[in-house]
Amino acid sequence: MSNPVITHQPGAGSYGTNVQTGKWSTGLCSCCSDILVCALGFICPIALSCYTADKYGENVCLACVPGGMTAMRTHMRLTYGIQGTICSDALMTCCCGFLETCRMAREIRIRNGDV
Repeated sequence: MSNPVITHQPGAGSYGTNVQTGKWSTGLCSCCSDILVCALGFICPIALSCYTADKYGENVCLACVPGGMTAMRTHMRLTYGIQGTICSDALMTCCCGFLETCRMAREIRIRNGDV
């Protein structure tokens, strides 16, 4: 039996086809646009993280796992076509944790029509 000769290289699959041209619906410091989210995040940031994970369809324990919110932000950004990188996701959740969690919760509420 002879091996078939490859005459055509396969092209790129589904990787790299997600065009990220969108932006977040609200700014990082737009807490006044959703007072409920802002209040919950200020009083108990862990509760807001669990709420955000639940509303996004993830297990609430994701909020307690190191790097869990970064992973969720990355997935959310890719799902909604929002510009950014994994490095920016890690920096935003690490350095601006409370504010970024509030923005993620607002984004989910806006996209679900809860606001």
